[in-house]
Amino acid sequence: MDDQLDGAFAALADPVRRAIVARLSRGSATLGELAEPFDISLQAVSRHISVLESAGLVWRTREAQRRPVHLDAAALERLTSWIDRYRLDAEARYRRLDQVLAEEPPEAADTASQQHRGDRRAPRSTRHKEKES
Repeated sequence: MDDQLDGAFAALADPVRRAIVARLSRGSATLGELAEPFDISLQAVSRHISVLESAGLVWRTREAQRRPVHLDAAALERLTSWIDRYRLDAEARYRRLDQVLAEEPPEAADTASQQHRGDRRAPRSTRHKEKES
């Protein structure tokens, strides 16, 4: 599984290949159709498609003279699942941090902020009370 992920992410590292995948997400297309938006040769686009095919992201069929390229949605789902696993972990950590910060009294947060900046004076609320006395 890791080799498949490595190959897929390596293939998607190229902006032309990402654009091809984006185009194929709207439906299958021929080599000529995929080459239209790029200022590169058909041979270069064919090589990009071969890289995507080797990575398991696309596949080709033959329909008479046409050889349409198709996006493998299951391969994209595997990539998305891998990314989601780590995204969800990160989001959970941020939610816990948000909870801790929400539970912390404002004065404690102010004091911690002052101590972080190296401000050794008492918090403002304490200084204000000292002046009143």
